[in-house]
Parts: sequence; structure tokens; C-alpha cells
Amino acid sequence: MDTRPALLYLVHRIPYPPNKGDKVRSFNILRQLARGHRVFLGTFLDDPADDEHVARLGEWCAGMHVVRLAPRLARLASLRGLATGEALSLPYYRDRGMRSWVRDTVCAQGIRRAVAFSGPMAQYLDVPGLERRIVDFCDVDSAKWTRYAADRRWPMSWLCRREGRRLLAFERAAAAAASASLFVTEGETELFRALAPESQRRVATMRNGVDAGHFSATTAVSCPYPPGGPVLLFTGAMDYWPNVDAVSWFAREIFPALRTRMPALRFYIVGMNPAAAVQALADRHVAVTGIVPDVRPYLAHADVVVAPMRIARGIQNKILEAMAMARAVVVSGAAAAALDAVPGREFEIAEAPGDYVARIAALLRDPARAAAMGAAARQRVVASYSWEAHLAVLDRLLDAVGDDAEGAAAGVVAGNRLMEIDA
Repeated sequence: MDTRPALLYLVHRIPYPPNKGDKVRSFNILRQLARGHRVFLGTFLDDPADDEHVARLGEWCAGMHVVRLAPRLARLASLRGLATGEALSLPYYRDRGMRSWVRDTVCAQGIRRAVAFSGPMAQYLDVPGLERRIVDFCDVDSAKWTRYAADRRWPMSWLCRREGRRLLAFERAAAAAASASLFVTEGETELFRALAPESQRRVATMRNGVDAGHFSATTAVSCPYPPGGPVLLFTGAMDYWPNVDAVSWFAREIFPALRTRMPALRFYIVGMNPAAAVQALADRHVAVTGIVPDVRPYLAHADVVVAPMRIARGIQNKILEAMAMARAVVVSGAAAAALDAVPGREFEIAEAPGDYVARIAALLRDPARAAAMGAAARQRVVASYSWEAHLAVLDRLLDAVGDDAEGAAAGVVAGNRLMEIDA
């Protein structure tokens, strides 16, 4: 008989396979939770290709409810928020069947603990019986929407600012009702503590990790690139607007200047669902692969990995994976802000196009230095980015009882700060 306590885990996107940033985090959380709980998973499936993976979740779940979500219809449904005055992200993930399943499962299984992954899933936590509610916001999404507004024309700029305001109101209400709220970096945590001072003692940091055994430079993989010049690589979900913006800007403002110095240089953009703007970048020197079965060969044989994110919140898994594969990486200041590593030794930072050109060209011309930087990056990942160590935060918060919740969250924050000082 399984004596582990039952737990509700709500995720806005099916947490398997772990092939993009949010799914990497949500999947590792699922594995962590399943070690000590019978997990009942409620999730949405927004990509038909993921249908074949649903059964695999039974390895970690005692029960599950999967809602097939059609993004186009969900976007139309989200417009109801304009009439109700709420953030559009909420009706996008609102489903009557999910709400009924949560209520019935909590009652039938006697569930007392729940974890919601991403802010919109917190709308399902207001059910009788739950005593411990943890919301993993990951990032302050309201701030992300506000930042989007600066780069969009009206009416999208107005819509993004509105979403930022309304979503912040929901985030504050969700955090006030939760036992603890989690963010992926200390910077995001401090930002939310400033935006939601009423909940600051129940806000904590749970950093991302990387599977350094899976992403290892010692893994024997064949080269996926055809013969030719050196390769710059960007990886990520290519329908995610900050990624689209990053590669478009890099291809337009930086790559041509690099090619004047190194005419044989190639730029590979590797990731699922490339948007039309990304596909339009493809030419003789820029390759857009779409989804690949395994990103590791591309990382292992790239000369330099770039992450020119002009909009970045939290820790970028793409950077950790490249570092774990002992690659030299050049990242933006926004992406570097959350990175616990030493600039100039374990990675490079660039901001203006000229900075990127200088940093990347120097690494390409000195392979020994690039290799040394990659080796140092690998050591940093192994030392500082273990999933097991970071996710232990959840156990502490879920085990806290009553008034100990605020103390547990405060202890997590203090522990993270000590870890950062020691690193």
C-alpha cells in the first residue's frame, strides 16, 4: 500500500517531454514531488505532438487530468477578460472540466497540499480542503508584459500594458492567498517583494538547475553540421517572442559584421515551432532547423553559443545547458543578471552589437581560450546548478505547518543568499 501523502500539482503545459524552458522546470518539479507524494496532475496540452507522451506521465503520477487546449480558440476565449476586467492570461487557461476535476480530486483523495506551476494555474487553488498552497510563478510575468509594451505599436502596446497591470493585480491576490510563492532568481523575488509588500515574508527563490549527467561534454555524439566554417548556435522554442526578437536582432545587427571578418561563419537557430519571422532569416549562412530529436549534438559541436536576449527574466535554461556541455557562451546583460558565474572566465557578456562582434570574434580566433571557458562553465554548473539541491526548497515549504509557513519561506530566502555568497 502506498502511504505517501496525496498532492495536487497543476501545470499550464504538459510537463513532458522536458524540451523547452518551462517544461524543463515543471518536469523536474514533478520528479521531485513524486519522490515523497502520490501526485495528482492537472495540466493542459497545447501541442498535438505531445499527445503520445501523456501515458509516460504515469511513471510519476497517481492520477491525472489533461485538457486539450487549442491555442487559437484559447486566444479568442481570453478576450473575455476585456469584458470582465481581468488579465487575458486567466480565461486563456480557464476550463470548467479542470475546475471540477480539481475540486473532486481534492475531496476524494483527501488532498491537503498543492503546487501550482505558473501564475494562471493559481486560479484553481481556491477549493475547500487545501491547507498548503505553493505557487511557482517562475518569473514576474506582469513585468514581462509591461516590458513587451515598450517594443510594440498601438494597439498592442496598450494591450500589453493593460495585461501587465491586470496580471499584477492577480499575482498579488494569488500570492496573498498562498502559503508561499516561488520565483526563479533572487532578482525576480526582490522585484515581486517590492510589488507585493503584503506577501513579502511568504516569497522565496527556487533557482533552476540542469541535469549535468545528461548535458555532458563527454557524451559521444556525431556532428550534425555539414562541413564548412565555424558555427554560432542559438537554441530555444522559436515561437517564444523574446527568442524571436533575440535571433532576429542578432541576424540583422551582429552576424553580418562577424561575417565580414569570417566569411565562412554560420549561424544555426535550433528549436521547435520557428515563427515566420525566424524562418525568414534562413539563407546560405543562417540555418533554421525547427525541432530536433536531441539538442546535445548541436551544442557539443558548436564553436560558440549565443544568447542575445534583449528581454530576459529569470535563468535561461538554454545557457545552463550550453555551459554544462562545456561550450563558451556569449550572453546579454539581461540574461547574465541571474547567472551565478564569473564573467570573462566562465562566460562572456555583451550588450551593443560591437560588443558581441568583439567577444565572439575573440573566442573564434582563440579556440584554446574558448575551450578553457567552456571547461570552467561546466565546473560552475556542476557546483552551483543541481536540480536536487534547488528543489529541496519545495519539501521544506510543503512540510511547514500553520504559522511556520512564513518562517520557512524566509529561511529559504536566507539560505539562497548564503549560497550566493559562498559561490
